[in-house]
Amino acid sequence: QVQLIESGGGLVQAGASLSLSCVASGRAVSRLAMGWFRRAPGKEREAVATIAGFSGSTYYADSVKGRFTISRDLAKNTMNLQMNSLKPEDTAVYSCATSLYGLASPIKTDFSFWGQGIQVTVSS
Repeated sequence: QVQLIESGGGLVQAGASLSLSCVASGRAVSRLAMGWFRRAPGKEREAVATIAGFSGSTYYADSVKGRFTISRDLAKNTMNLQMNSLKPEDTAVYSCATSLYGLASPIKTDFSFWGQGIQVTVSS
């Protein structure tokens, strides 16, 4: 069992930056991929960015490439999402998740443990 706790969300204006953090506890997850997903009102949950275990390879949704950066600290079991140049369409509940596998993947069903989510609101 893995427990995931997100922090760092909030309300910002368009163009601002936010950093989200996720702390994993319960068991070591260093060999597993982790990721950030988001669900906007009325939309399906989508992968924002994911990061592999030891290799550190990453996946980014096209909508966030060049603006968001995912990183993780294997020793501390933490993962971060630096979000720059935020847009109103980035408004969503962001959740971190741990994959069943080691490769960075945008497939939701590859992820077995989920945090409760944290609200990010970007005003225009």
